[in-house]
Parts: sequence; structure tokens; C-alpha cells
Amino acid sequence: MKTDRNSSKPPEPPDNRIPGTSPVGHASPERMLRGLGVSSGIAVGPAYVVDSGTLQVPEYQIAEDQVEAERARFVEATGKACRQIRKLKEKASLLPESAAEDVGFLLDAHLAMLSNSRLTRGVERRILQDRINAEGAVQAEIAALAHSFAEMNDTYISARIADVREVGARLIRVLMQRKFQAFSQVPEGSIIIAEELTPADTALMDPRRIGGFATVLGGAEGHTAIMARSLGLPAVLGVAGLMHGVRTGDRVVVDGISGRVFVNPGSATLNGFQSRQQDLAREREALKRLRDLPAVTRDGTSIVLNANIEMPRDVEGAMDCGAAGVGLLRTEFLYMNRDDLPDEEEQYESLKGIVEGMQGRTVTARTLDVGGEKLATSLGGHFADCANPALGLRAIRLSLREPKLLETQLAAMLRAGAHGPIRILLPMICTVSEVRKVREILIRVANRLKRRGVRIADPLPPLGVMIEIPGAALSADALATTCDFFAIGTNDLTQYTLAIDRGDEQVAHLYDPLHPAVLRLIQFSTEAALRARIPVSVCGEIAGDPRYAALLLGFGIRELSMSPGSLLAVKRRIRALDLVEATRRARVIMEQSDAGRIAILLDDFNALA
Repeated sequence: MKTDRNSSKPPEPPDNRIPGTSPVGHASPERMLRGLGVSSGIAVGPAYVVDSGTLQVPEYQIAEDQVEAERARFVEATGKACRQIRKLKEKASLLPESAAEDVGFLLDAHLAMLSNSRLTRGVERRILQDRINAEGAVQAEIAALAHSFAEMNDTYISARIADVREVGARLIRVLMQRKFQAFSQVPEGSIIIAEELTPADTALMDPRRIGGFATVLGGAEGHTAIMARSLGLPAVLGVAGLMHGVRTGDRVVVDGISGRVFVNPGSATLNGFQSRQQDLAREREALKRLRDLPAVTRDGTSIVLNANIEMPRDVEGAMDCGAAGVGLLRTEFLYMNRDDLPDEEEQYESLKGIVEGMQGRTVTARTLDVGGEKLATSLGGHFADCANPALGLRAIRLSLREPKLLETQLAAMLRAGAHGPIRILLPMICTVSEVRKVREILIRVANRLKRRGVRIADPLPPLGVMIEIPGAALSADALATTCDFFAIGTNDLTQYTLAIDRGDEQVAHLYDPLHPAVLRLIQFSTEAALRARIPVSVCGEIAGDPRYAALLLGFGIRELSMSPGSLLAVKRRIRALDLVEATRRARVIMEQSDAGRIAILLDDFNALA
């Protein structure tokens, strides 16, 4: 895949090295290994190899008169594990502010798993009923939970498996009196090399001391990858063969952009990457200078660039990059890692903080976009199992099935709207009737709040719909008559249109937002919104990729929403664009029937701009 001339990725050194190239300061030849780049940037430094130290967990039967003592031993271990996590939180507070909040949120989730959770209750039940030792009970319960989660076939739940395993591993280490890995004594500038790093391992890394890391195991959706991005540490995961032939002290390069690791790099490779480090530093400084400049095309058309945010802490990042507002606030953070539902007051306080933090910029808050399987505990567990959660009872379907759930969210949003501009966005909309039902509930909730004398948004916030199902895109003309704005979610729209789960490595390569069918649905939805004279934005991943900016603007879209870290690069691309020419190229592209040809036409246009 080509990138446009304005891409933040400088040219890469060639992959093919002369066999036997002499590395700097070593007798061993240079080795290049491929993995998954999960946190961009380049790190060069000495390797610090972490001993995997795989624990052989004992499992044995205990006598009936030992059961209570074994249960008490497990309870004591959970207490010690909680104290360890609280100490980790204290250490994490010394990290940069945004990273400290990320780590704190993760560790809070781990504390919740150690407090009367399904995991701890299951372990105690195995000790009491199966009469097995605590270590064996923990291991068995982790395996059972992992199997249960895997059967749900859901990417979010899959990410939670790693959290459960990490908490379980911590309990086993405590029970077996094994110390936790720390990095406070690692030489400054070291590159951590390991079989696997947990998020808690990563939380111990001080980015002022650690250069980056690479592991054999791990993926882009896990918390370890998320933590690496939050800390700004270059990272490559899933590197096969990494642990063979790397010794502590060896010179290592971690290229988090292209997903490569070089062991004992030769002088040419080393010089190339050191030059790229300098280029990236200059690139970051150049982008910072765009923060206060308008997002305007060369021929004078203004484009609205908003931020997608996941948590209240992300408001700071949105403001720092100069976002015009929040184009997508995912409210799921209010519901995760807990056994109860957040009440109206709790949701209001969280949303109020976000609205006030955006200082008058519009916040687009999406109603709950998870399925019943993720809220089963807090909703009483009365939902039937779903063979395919992506197509089952989730998002607006769940909210309309459980109107109290929706009413509480809408009440909190209406109250938060009294403190600044807010819009309400509905996920997974498929029919006009769904929008009408929500609007009726919204009006009813607003009237109830007014009777109570509670301040709410006046007038009522705009009500918009996500266009992320092909059926919604194809009925966009009708939907445009019942709502106030569109937000096109290209991630799910692509998956549903092409029947591809991009989390499945066997078919992920077929995921292509430039497929003609996907582009036609985006274009059809955009034109329907323009005819109805309602705002339309794109908030999927392609909105944050400068490569797609010309195409989306050529369709008539004037509002993009993306992660804060992508905004300045997209702004630079927009300021270099001629909108008339971009519109002409979009028309040519939409005459094509082959995704490969479309990619060539788009990349050639980007190369000329």
C-alpha cells in the first residue's frame, strides 16, 4: 500500500541485507525479524532480555479438614495481590499524566476482578467442592473463563481474556511466593525483549528510562499494546523467533512503524534508523505548529476536524491537538468492569466533566454500544446466549429492549447538555421506527426532568444515527427525514458489507474500505444527508488516515472525527488539498469496479498533491 507524500512515515531502510553484515560491536551477523507494529516510533538501544520463567503450577487434592485453611490461604493471596496492584498505582502516578490515567484505569479493573468477582467466587467453589489446592483452582478457573469468553466470538471479550489471565497469574505468583518482574534497575535506554509482557509489566516501564520493547506474544487489540501507545513507547509484538539468539546487552532496533526488530544491526542499518529517528522528531515538531491553524483546503473550504474519545481523560488530548469538538464519545466506559449499572447521577457527573472540559465545543455522545452478553451480570443475566454477538442483541436493540437503560443515559445526556453543546448519537440503527421510538423516549425523559425542575439542554440536543449497517446506508434517504445528523462508522460498515471479521487473521487481509461496495454505501449516505441538508461526518478509522482525506472530501463530507493523535496529520493533508481536484478524482474513482484500481487512482492523486 502506498502512502501519500505527506505521510508521517519516512522512507524505510531496505529489508534485504547482505548476508554476514558485521554489526556494530558484535561478532554476530545482523538479524531482521518481523512482527506487528503496535506503537509507532523507533527505539535503538541495548537489549534487556526478560527470563520468561514459566511457572509449573502444582495441582493436588487436599483433605477435607484442610479445605478451610486452603480457602483462607487463597483469601490472603487475593489481599496481597490487591496490595501489589495499589503499589503499582502509586508508581504509575509518577508517569506522564495521560499514561498514569490509562494505567490507573486498567489497574482499577484488576482490583475489581479480585473483589467478589466471578473469578474469585469460582476459585473458592473449586477449593470447597473439588477439594483442590488454591493454585490449581486458580488455573482451572482461568481456563474455564477463557473458554467461555472465546465462545462468545467477540473482539472486546477476547481482550478481556488477557486481563483475567493476568490477574490469575498474579494470584498464582503470590500463592507460590514468586516475585513480580520489575524494570527499575534496567540500564537507561534499554529495549525490553520478552516472551510476553502483561499490561502490568508495561505499567512498570518508565518511558524516560525504557526505550521500547518487543515480544513473541501479543496483538494490537490487547491492553499491552494500548499501554505502549499511551506511554509513547515503540513496540513490536508477535515476533516469532525473537528469543533465540538475543542476549542482554546486544544492540537492538525496534521499528514500531513497520513492525520489525533488528538484532545486532550493521552500521548501515543503524545509521539509517538513527536518521529516521531525527526525521520523526522533526515531523512531530512540524505537526505541532499546525495546532492553531485552520483546517482549510487550498481553495478555501473549511473542514471540521473532531476527536473520538473513549474516556474522560482523553479530553486533554482532544484539546491539545486543537480538535473542533468531540465527534464520537464512546460511553461504554461507564458500564465496564463492574457488577452494577451506573445510575443517572454518576453518568451525569462524568458527561458533565467532559462537556465542560471541551470549553464550548460540541460533544457528540453515543448511547451504549455493547451487547447483552457484556452486561449480563448487571442486567440480571436474563439474556439468552448469542451465537454471533455482532449480529445479535446489542447497541440500540439492547437499549430499546431495556428502555430504563436508555432513559437513564438520555437523562444524563440532557442534564450534561445544560453545561455545553451536546449531540446524541444512536448506534446500529437500521430502521426509521427505531429513531422514532428513541425520539419519543427522549421527549418523555425531557418532560419528566422539567417537571422535577432539573436544568437540561434547551433546545433539546440534535439526535443523530450511526450509518454502520448496509441496510441503514441503503435507507439513508428515509433516515435523513427522521434524524438531525449522520455519523458514518466505516469500520463496522466495511465488516458488515464484506462479511469479514478483521479480528480473524484468516480473513483480515480481505478487509478493504476501498472496496467499491463500501465506497458506494458511503457516497449514497453522504448524498442523502446533503439532500436533506443535515450534517454528515465520518468517524471510522479512515477518517484519521491522511490517505483517504481527498476521497472523503470529494464525496462532499466536510466533517471528520478521529483519534486525537491522528488529527494534525490529517489537517496537514487537508491544507495541501485542492477540493475541486479532489472532487474530480472521487468521481473517477466511483466509476471503477476494482478495489486495486481504486487504490492506484487514490495513491497517484496523493502523490501529486
